[in-house]
Amino acid sequence: MGAPTPRPPGGEATRRVLSIAGSDSGGGAGIQADLKAFARCGVHGMTAVTAITAQNTVGVSVVAPVAPEVVLEQIRCVLEDIGVDAVKVGMLGTVEVTLAVARALDQLPPATPVVVDQVMVSESGASLLDPDAQRVLLAEILPRATVLTPNVSEARVLAGEAAEPADDDAAAQALARAVLALGPRIVVLTGGHRSSASDLFLDSADPGSVVSIEGRRHPDGAAHGSGCTHSSTLAAHLALGDDPLSAARAAKAIASAAVRDGLRSVGGGTGPVDVFGLAARFRRRSAPDAPGPLT
Repeated sequence: MGAPTPRPPGGEATRRVLSIAGSDSGGGAGIQADLKAFARCGVHGMTAVTAITAQNTVGVSVVAPVAPEVVLEQIRCVLEDIGVDAVKVGMLGTVEVTLAVARALDQLPPATPVVVDQVMVSESGASLLDPDAQRVLLAEILPRATVLTPNVSEARVLAGEAAEPADDDAAAQALARAVLALGPRIVVLTGGHRSSASDLFLDSADPGSVVSIEGRRHPDGAAHGSGCTHSSTLAAHLALGDDPLSAARAAKAIASAAVRDGLRSVGGGTGPVDVFGLAARFRRRSAPDAPGPLT
C-alpha cells in the first residue's frame, strides 16, 4: 500500500486514527460515532467505510456491503498521504471485506495499535456479520488485534459458549480468558451487559491478572453507539500515547458519560450516546440568562 507520509518533526504533531467500519445513517453508531469520539479525544479521525446501512433508532432496513477493493483503496489513500497512529476496526459484514481488512492490517507501520470492536448485531437486533465472516474474523482479525472489546454476548459467540449469563466475576473472568486465547493481545470485556457494569481487562503478557475497571450503570441514559464510542475512544488514547490499561480506563469513563448524557429525545427507539453534552449545551443556549456564544 505504500509507506505513510512521514510525521513532521517534533512532538506536537496531530495524532491520526483510522476507523474501518460501517456507516449508520442515523448518526448514532458506526463511523459517525467513531468520528465524534475521535474529535472528543482531540485526534484527527479518518474512515474506510465497509458497509452502508439505512437505519434509525428503531431498526436497520438495508445493509449494503462496500466492495473489498474499495475498502482497500480507502485504507491505501489514508496510509499513503496521512498515515495512522492507531486503527479501530468495527463492522466488517462479509467474508470478502474481512479478508481484505486482514491484509490491510498487515500493511500498517510496525507496532500500530489495532482496536477491534467485533460488530455482529445492531442495537435493534439486526445481524451485521455473515456467519462465514464470523469464522474469518476469528481466524484472521482477532490474532491481529492489539485490543479486543467484546461485551458478554459477543464474547460468548466468539468463544463458542452457550448464551447464558456471565454475571458473576468468576464466570466473566473465565469467559474473558477464553476470548483472550483466540489471539488478541488484550481483551477488555465490557460491562454493559453485566449488573456490576465493570469492565474486565486481561493482558496476554500477564494472563493470570485481571483488572476490574469500575463504572456506573445509567438506566435512564441512551446507549446506541456505546460500543463504537468505547472502542474508538480507546484507540484514540492509544494514539495519544497512553498505555493500554490507561486507555481502557479513559474509554470506560468517556463511554459511560456518553450513555449518561445520551440523547433520549432523538428518535423513537434507543437514542444515541452523546460525547459532547449536546443536551446540556442546548439547555444553556435556551435559558433566558444564558451566557454568550458557547465554545
